[in-house]
Amino acid sequence: MASNKIAFITGGGRGLGKDMALSLAKKGVDVILTYNSNKTEADAVAAEIREAGQRAAVLQLNTGIVGSFDTFVTSFTAILKDTFQATQFNYLINNAGIGLHATFAETTEAQFDEIMNIHLKGPFFLTQKLLPLLADGGVIINVSSGLARFSIPGSSAYAAMKGAIEVLTRYQAKELGSRGIRVNTIAPGAIQTDFGGGAVRDNADLNKMVASNTALGRAGVAEDIGAVVAFLCSDEARWVNAQRVEASGGMFL
Repeated sequence: MASNKIAFITGGGRGLGKDMALSLAKKGVDVILTYNSNKTEADAVAAEIREAGQRAAVLQLNTGIVGSFDTFVTSFTAILKDTFQATQFNYLINNAGIGLHATFAETTEAQFDEIMNIHLKGPFFLTQKLLPLLADGGVIINVSSGLARFSIPGSSAYAAMKGAIEVLTRYQAKELGSRGIRVNTIAPGAIQTDFGGGAVRDNADLNKMVASNTALGRAGVAEDIGAVVAFLCSDEARWVNAQRVEASGGMFL
């Protein structure tokens, strides 16, 4: 990848987003990343990106508040100009998210709305608003979950939004193909991060359950995902489009 390529990653300050950012930086890509509340973490990731020889910038964003997007895009445009001397960027990774563990019977409307806003409505309209700034021949990567393929009780609302994102990905690929923009979904399996309160990482029984149901015999780690995202952004993946790429080590086969 050329050094002037720029990636934008929501939720890039921790977990999977952090590894995506660092994996892209190692490939010679500059990175703009967002955080919701922890600026210190995001700044630390930006520092690592700079240590890798690439440029980096950090912006605050709650992807669940669509009303904030116009102001955000104004700030984003200014960052492109001031930090990167650019008017467009190349790779959009809709990664930001939160977990929700609640049975279908117990899920409240407020919980449903929060999950929908962050995981579906937010990425839908943020991507829409960023389209004029996304270069022709660019890449969009939406983040789904293994839970859209297999069903674990307690994840109905979350998984439903991820299923919707997978359908949206195909429509985006179809409608944006005339601009040479590729759109794919990456679907991680259970990963040992602080996501969802760090359950997979910290709950030994849950970790063991995941490992025993995964062909490669362990739960995933963040480093399993970032390199896949970097590949999907690269020219080597130029003919991969409208696909759901699951990176789960072979979970629940």
